[in-house]
Amino acid sequence: MRAVNLEEEKKPEKGGGSLTASSLALRLLGLMIFDAGAFWMILTMWGDGYWQFAAVIAVITVLINYIWLRPETYPLRWMSPGLAFMILISVYPIIYTVYISFTNYGTGHLLPKVQAIEVLEQRRYLPESGLAYNFTLYQNAYGEFALLLTPEGDREAEPIVVIPGEDIEEPELGPLAEDGLPVNIIIPEVDEPFERVARAVILRALSDLQQTTFGGEEVAVQIRGIDRAAALQPRYTYNEETDTITDNQTGVVYIGDDQRGEFISAEGQVLIPGYTVPIGLRNYQRFLGNPAFRGPLVMIFAWTVTFALFSTVLSFALGLMIALVFGRNMPGQKVIKSLLIIPFAIPGVLTILVWRGLWNPVNGIVGIWLSNLMGTPINVFADAFWVKVALIIINVWLAYPYYVLINSGALQAIPQDMYEAADIDGANAWHQFRALTLPLLLVGVGPLIIGSFLVNFNSFNLIYLFNNGGPPIVGTPTPAGHSDILISYVYRLAFASAGQDFGYASAITVIIFFILATITLFQYRFMRTWEKVGESV
Repeated sequence: MRAVNLEEEKKPEKGGGSLTASSLALRLLGLMIFDAGAFWMILTMWGDGYWQFAAVIAVITVLINYIWLRPETYPLRWMSPGLAFMILISVYPIIYTVYISFTNYGTGHLLPKVQAIEVLEQRRYLPESGLAYNFTLYQNAYGEFALLLTPEGDREAEPIVVIPGEDIEEPELGPLAEDGLPVNIIIPEVDEPFERVARAVILRALSDLQQTTFGGEEVAVQIRGIDRAAALQPRYTYNEETDTITDNQTGVVYIGDDQRGEFISAEGQVLIPGYTVPIGLRNYQRFLGNPAFRGPLVMIFAWTVTFALFSTVLSFALGLMIALVFGRNMPGQKVIKSLLIIPFAIPGVLTILVWRGLWNPVNGIVGIWLSNLMGTPINVFADAFWVKVALIIINVWLAYPYYVLINSGALQAIPQDMYEAADIDGANAWHQFRALTLPLLLVGVGPLIIGSFLVNFNSFNLIYLFNNGGPPIVGTPTPAGHSDILISYVYRLAFASAGQDFGYASAITVIIFFILATITLFQYRFMRTWEKVGESV
């Protein structure tokens, strides 16, 4: 009878498996826990101004619930964690980069408006009537600090004990030392007692201590010297109704400008930090329409295409030549071919650094040889022409073993009877290569050549490690180098310059994506051409 009841409890679930009351309850409980955590994260991120991340978490939450509640999505349930991480780690950064390209996100505008206001409201100043204190520093076993404050010039006043962010109402003071100050302090909220520290400890920790505000609402002090502290007051106050910030020290009122993402006074003074706001197509207009930016960008784009094209063509040609030469029955070809692919086995970072040393004009063998050949000292790292030549040579060295391998395999796939027929027809070696070997080779190797061009288009490691994109282009509004390619120029704008401009860098990244997408689309056209040539051979 019991077996019958168990069978009756089971309900077939569309897509496979069976559903019982206990499994349904566990599933719903798991979803409730997941939804509660996701809902808390969404509210937190939204409240902090990161609505983009909150929206992605909401999409993932809805997707997970749909997959685990709908019977027809049964096969996707065990893939749902992977799908969620794919959206979070792969899809979201792409969408966020596109979004950032339409904003002023960069130095001085890194925070949402809510957080920028919080940062400003946390700043404090010492008013003229502010109280000054002498302090004694104490530290416990956890490395936490506490201050014992006595009003300056009033030794008879009752001391005050404060820790970062909190006032202590009833501290327990230990035995007094010879100078009349307690040896230790016991705070009820903290397990370990605070011991008085030596002056040397204060000197070592002074820079960090000066950045810390001790005390809470009643007393808020900041260390001003080796033994002095002062009561501080909030410097800025935000008025939500008028969207203004008042400087309590000077009385200046700053008005929020949501077009520029800044708080600006009537005299034109700007508060730092500002905040992130959408600015439309302004970053793209800088890239495409501003002559000051267009000058270096035209040079950089032309060099990027030249670098990728020459690197790809020369690497393929060298690799094909070696594969053809060693495709014959030459003595010791296995050992020689093994030696030739060594550059492919060594990490590229090490190879680039070795080549950097070889091109050194002072003690590098290649740099010295080049200077002797040209009859004049040549500093490759400071010469706009020779640094480009060096980069192409190094990139060919890094890539040709790859083409040796793939060309060797592709050549072995060409039927030998075709060459026998060509010999009978009287075709010489050049005609056989041009009309037979190369067309058939491109059918299989062509997509790899185009893929290699795309890789070289974004060859950041070589540019950065060899010369960091130098030598610099003089007179540009943004830092740029003669050997910079687009991706290294984007990195320089986003991370390596004094004023980081992530919005503009993201706009260039989006444009690079469309350039590479266009090249990829042309790949299909060339592929069809190569296939037709291969079929007609």
